Amino acid sequence: MADSATTRSTTVLSLNVAPAQTLRGDGILARAAAQIARLGQHPLLVTGDRTLDLVRSHIQPPLQQEQLAVAIARYGSDCDEAGLDAMAADARSHEADVIVGVGGGKALDAAKLLADRCQLPVVTIPTSAATCAAWTALSNVYTPEGAFLYDVALPKCPDLLVLDYELIRTAPQRTLVAGIGDALAKWYEASVSSGNSDRTLIVAAVQQARVLRDLLLQKSALALAEPGGSTWREVVDATVLLAGVIGGLGGAQCRTVAAHAVHNALTHLSPNRQTIHGEKVAFGILVQLRLEELVQQNQLAAAARQQLLKFYGEIGLPKTLAELGMERVSVLELHHAAQLACEADSDIHHLPFPVEPAQVAAAMVSTTATCLSCGVSVDRSPSKT
Repeated sequence: MADSATTRSTTVLSLNVAPAQTLRGDGILARAAAQIARLGQHPLLVTGDRTLDLVRSHIQPPLQQEQLAVAIARYGSDCDEAGLDAMAADARSHEADVIVGVGGGKALDAAKLLADRCQLPVVTIPTSAATCAAWTALSNVYTPEGAFLYDVALPKCPDLLVLDYELIRTAPQRTLVAGIGDALAKWYEASVSSGNSDRTLIVAAVQQARVLRDLLLQKSALALAEPGGSTWREVVDATVLLAGVIGGLGGAQCRTVAAHAVHNALTHLSPNRQTIHGEKVAFGILVQLRLEELVQQNQLAAAARQQLLKFYGEIGLPKTLAELGMERVSVLELHHAAQLACEADSDIHHLPFPVEPAQVAAAMVSTTATCLSCGVSVDRSPSKT
């Protein structure tokens, strides 16, 4: 009889659940400088052109008060390989011992990936609530033109995340709206790819995704109406922190599906620069639900899509290609994007049914279609799907 110890699975599942430390509050940057100083004395600040002035006025002074030797490296317009190589040279010339990412998702992705390649600790300081990139052990890599290439799973979450509400309030409201769209995808994707799992942490991640969705459906409109208020802070926490928790708990098994696959494909279209990540992901959720209707005749998906169309209209998320600024995209370009979304390694294949490019293209142009069954009731209840 075989030794029971030898029959046990030797699979090692590594999860990167959370940053080592998270600081949040109004004006928290001043206190965070001392924590950054514990990680290194020669920080390299990774930022973009749009946030450069913000870095010089808000980030540099408290670090310099800690007598840190600060240098700034601009990542460019995207997290791309050429920019990463240039920043690695900057890190070497500065003798950097800690990387500090300041900005939106691409700046933070660039900082995390740079820190990993240089084997240095990393601090993330988001300047908007547009994504959960400040939290996650993941970076997306793009072409210099902004087309998605691939993602990189990192060995750990950031060493320090600094969420300063005063800094977040300086961002355009559009970024929080986009963050809401990006965070909503956690439920619509995880519940499809992992909703039948019996693995404890994945079950927990999917249920947290449901909580996240409910919070956003119920509180986003009020948060946007009262920037800086208590509800606004709850929604900021949800988009930056709670969305990251879900990815950390669920890991690679709690997968992205069609919403992010559509986002990735749309980045290859020429009008890509007119929209930001969460806006394309939000549109991708509607495409995913439309695919569930078209392929599976899923009436719950039809009801959920109608619910989201109402919600999107209330807070300003795009419901159509035209609202994404892609009304002039040709039929050929649209079908090219659909083919990219259906490539062999695409996340779209985490759907529980096969899809073809023609179906994806049809779904992209019919996101505002009426329900397949007019008998399905639609309301704002967060338990539809």
